[in-house]
Amino acid sequence: MDSLSQIALGAAVGVAVMGCKTALWKAALMGAVVGTLPDLDVLISHGDPIRDMTLHRTESHALFYLTLVSPLFAWFIATIAREKHLFKHWWLAVWLVLITHPLLDTMTIYGTQLALPFSDYPFGIGSVFIIDPLYTLPLLIGTVIALARKKFTGLRWNNIGLALSSGYLVWGLAMQFYVGTLADKAIAAQGLAVEKRLVIASPFNSLLWRIVAITPEGYAEGFYSLLDNNTQINFVEYPRGTDLYRLLDGNWEAERIAWFSHGYFKVSEHKGVISITDLRMGLEPYYTFTFAVAERSNQQPNAPLDFITPQQVAPNINSEQSLQWLPQRLLGNTNQPLIEFLNTP
Repeated sequence: MDSLSQIALGAAVGVAVMGCKTALWKAALMGAVVGTLPDLDVLISHGDPIRDMTLHRTESHALFYLTLVSPLFAWFIATIAREKHLFKHWWLAVWLVLITHPLLDTMTIYGTQLALPFSDYPFGIGSVFIIDPLYTLPLLIGTVIALARKKFTGLRWNNIGLALSSGYLVWGLAMQFYVGTLADKAIAAQGLAVEKRLVIASPFNSLLWRIVAITPEGYAEGFYSLLDNNTQINFVEYPRGTDLYRLLDGNWEAERIAWFSHGYFKVSEHKGVISITDLRMGLEPYYTFTFAVAERSNQQPNAPLDFITPQQVAPNINSEQSLQWLPQRLLGNTNQPLIEFLNTP
């Protein structure tokens, strides 16, 4: 999730655990700071954008390592707060703030390696978008009221905020499952040969859902809004560049994206440059993570490939039309996918 959400969650958890034992502002400040710490790994450069992407949310987000360091952070906080007698309580608070950070991140689709050092599997559920105001606002409002009111009343509002935000996550999981059942019916009705599929929350909300399905020849994309007039989901199929991917055999960077995305990727060629795209984050034709990994020798068509140092390719987004499409599709006013909407006169 975004940094503001993690700060808000950390502060709310800190107040919930320590609010009866120390000043509320101390509990909130501690939670906000500690809740930010795991994401500081973005400051570490691993040498290229693919390593930076796939090594984010690794050791700093692993439950085992966070559990190991939690007493050290708790001791430091208890010392500077002059509350060493509350060390055990600070320890519980710090531990809960630290582990709720990656657990929340796991609800997004990105990929969080929770189980290190025992497994490097990147967990990503996709039931909430990386930025969702309906998740964050209850936490912020509850914590602000807690700091403004008397302790007992404030703690109650803080707990209400935590309950509402947690309930919103449960809502997202339930709606993801529901849309998944509709997607499976639509896939069967359209006769698509699907190897696997994903249901992902669309930007900033949990009403509009994107479905990505991998097929033998490519991938298909569909959308469903809870405000649609019917339960029909129309899929549009696209090529996936499987022949190009075979030419990348032995390229660590391309294979890393294929692994990290759980197979939800495509390979494309433009002017002799071969790029690999993570299909989970974005929507056709715009994707957050696209990397150039190879190019044709002498830029000639069908020439042999030379592997290159990966470079991230920024999407050339038509922001105005994209921002017009999202609310229209969310409200059920159009069944067009974004790529068709962009080409509509």
